[in-house]
Amino acid sequence: MLKGGCFCGKVRYEVLGTPFDSTICHCVDCRRASAAPFVAWFSVRQSEFRFVLGEPGSFASSKAVLRAFCADCGTHLTYQHDDFPDEIDISTCSLDVPEQVPPEHHTWMSQRLSWIHVSDALPKHAGSYSKP
Repeated sequence: MLKGGCFCGKVRYEVLGTPFDSTICHCVDCRRASAAPFVAWFSVRQSEFRFVLGEPGSFASSKAVLRAFCADCGTHLTYQHDDFPDEIDISTCSLDVPEQVPPEHHTWMSQRLSWIHVSDALPKHAGSYSKP
């Protein structure tokens, strides 16, 4: 089981399932929502994720997207898209041990900041990741 939460500890969660689609996202929306040059995410089935302490705040960053965060410290925790109602994305670095879910690829490279130079060997996608 994976465990994680926010910086201040008021919101905690557990992941009961197996992560998939672990990515480093370079899209404008993730950058703006997190105030970071990119964000590492992974997905799990909605039924395999639960908040176990506290209640996160949330906001719709677009018509189809709901993002959850700690209302006290601001840590960005989850991302849900209407097109994938059975999935939830979790910010990798909100895990207690982020090394447990290393990224598998980069997404939205077409929107990456020009001063970010990605030199790892992970696959790079111009847009979102499409399952084969």
